[in-house]
Formats: sequence, structure tokens, C-alpha cells
Amino acid sequence: MVADRYDPGAFKARVDDALRGFVGRETDQLVAIDPELIPVAEQVEDAVADGKRLRAAFCYWGWRAAGQPDSDALLLAAASMELIHAAAVVHDDLIDDSPLRHGRPTAHVALRARLRQRPRTVTAARSLAMLVGDLLMALAGQLFATSGLPAAYLARARPLWSALARELIAGECLEILRTGTAPDTESSLKVIRYKTAKYTVEQPLLIGGVLGGAGDRLRAGFSAYGLPLGEAFQLRDDLLGLFGDPARTGKASPDDLRTARPTALLAETWRAAGEAERAELRRLLARGRSLDAAGVETVRALMTRLGAPERIERMITDRVAEATDALAGLALPGSVSAALTALAGSATVRQF
Repeated sequence: MVADRYDPGAFKARVDDALRGFVGRETDQLVAIDPELIPVAEQVEDAVADGKRLRAAFCYWGWRAAGQPDSDALLLAAASMELIHAAAVVHDDLIDDSPLRHGRPTAHVALRARLRQRPRTVTAARSLAMLVGDLLMALAGQLFATSGLPAAYLARARPLWSALARELIAGECLEILRTGTAPDTESSLKVIRYKTAKYTVEQPLLIGGVLGGAGDRLRAGFSAYGLPLGEAFQLRDDLLGLFGDPARTGKASPDDLRTARPTALLAETWRAAGEAERAELRRLLARGRSLDAAGVETVRALMTRLGAPERIERMITDRVAEATDALAGLALPGSVSAALTALAGSATVRQF
């Protein structure tokens, strides 16, 4: 990676190397306690094996926007954002009982296969997956604290780190509490904001910036850019989740419907639906995990007929424009502005 130019592939390679080394050392110590822990260690390693490393990149460029140079210590602190994400993914897949992630079995499904000969296999696998997620979150804090940045820098970011964890958990809880309730767009957007948007873009940017000594104006600009962009990221993810090709997305596409998650896509469909269409939606969603392919296709067709995907696309476009306008108003150095512009594209322009 050229220090003053964002090269996504080179940056990802740096973060991958940092995570592989750190997590490998930690899992070696875990297995040294008892070889029976090997399946758990494997899931910890698998949880960090994939990803574009967007969260680390936002943290890194928040640091650079504050006028700081390229730094291996900062890169380690930024990589800790990916461990938070890995923990959230393991827990999210467990909560939703999702079978696939990145085209591979999710942690609890993979552990179930490893424990086939054990009593209470399903319960044991789910419990172990929960602990995998807990360990990943603990490792995120450890990597951040031992990154090599000065203690005074880390102390500046500590309140933001606490806010990140609090808001992420609040978003997960709100999604659980609102699953199965009457669809509402504003309610869905609040879930998106706290479950995904803030910890994906806004908080990593703020943490990188505060580590680098960013002032109030720059921090306000990061929020003005990061929050709408983070929301656009999740709105895109929701569209991909139902209308995307699982071979490209790596997920089981009907999961959102079968678990009746409070997505904005479902809420916009509900808002536009008449009484007969709402009755049909209620009937189909009531099937839960037993909703078959024909039922999923019926819901997709209804969403398309009512124009819900197009409205979500407009919401994405509006938020990206809002983020881009905020970025332009910050008058950042050209290399930083170019990197954050490229990251906006990576976060929201993804293939179906």
C-alpha cells in the first residue's frame, strides 16, 4: 500500500496479515489449554478469515484525516474493528439461526457438525458459538489496547469504544424486540442505525480521528458523512439479502423473510400494501422457517409490484448524496477525500 493512496487490495492484505497473526497466537494459547478446544479455535479463526475490511479502512482514514501519517500501530488498532464485526456476525447468525455466511456454514452450524457424536448437540453447538462471539469481542479490546499506540491516544478514544459496544448491542436488542411487530419504516431505520450504520462507518471514523487528535469540526463532519453512509450500507445489504444471488452474497437469501426481521424493505412493502395484500403478507410471514421457495417468490413479486425495492434504492441514493456532500464540506487533503469517496462506493455499490 502506498501510504498516501488508498489501494483496497493492499490495505486488505495488511489487515488480513495483522488479524491472522494476532488471532493465530491467541487460538494457539486457547488450544494449549486443552486440545478439545480445537473446534472452537477453528471457528474463531474462520470468523475473521473473510471481509473487505471496510471498518478497518474507515478507522485508518479517520486517523489520516486528522493529519497523521501511515502507522503500523494504528493499523492494529483499526484491525480491532474487524474483530468487533466478527463477534457481531457470529452472534447475529446465532440469533437468527442463519445457516450460511460467506458461502460457508455459520459458526453454530459448523460446530454442530463437529459435535455430532455428543449429547445435546444442537444446544452445545449454539452455546459454543455464543462463546466464540464473546471471545472475539474480548480479543477486539485486547488488540486495540496492545496496538502500540501511546496510552494518551488510546485514552482519548475509550469513551467512543464504550459507545460503539453500547450502541451495537442496543441495535441487536431492538431488532429482536421488534421482530414480528407491525412493520414501520422509521422503526426499521432506527434498528439499522444502531445495529449496523454506526459501528460500520461512523464509529470507526470517529475512533481513528480521535486517536489522531481530530477536533470538533472534523468529528462532526465524520458523523455527517458516516451515519447516512452506514445506513445506505445496510439498506443495500437488505436488498441483496432478498433479491441477491446467494452465490454472490454468500448468505441464505430468504432469511430476512423467514425470521420476519424488521427491515425497511418489508416496512416499505407494508406501507404501500392494501388490506388484501397485508393479509397475504401476514399469512406468508406466519410460516416462519417453513416458508418455502414459492412463498418467498410470492413476497418478492408483491414487493416488486408495490415498488418497495425502488423506494429503498432512492433511500440509498439520497443517503450517499448526503454523505458525499458532508465529505465535500470538510475540505480534506486530496488523498483522504479520494479514499473516503472510494469507500463510499465500496460500501454501497455491491452486486446482486
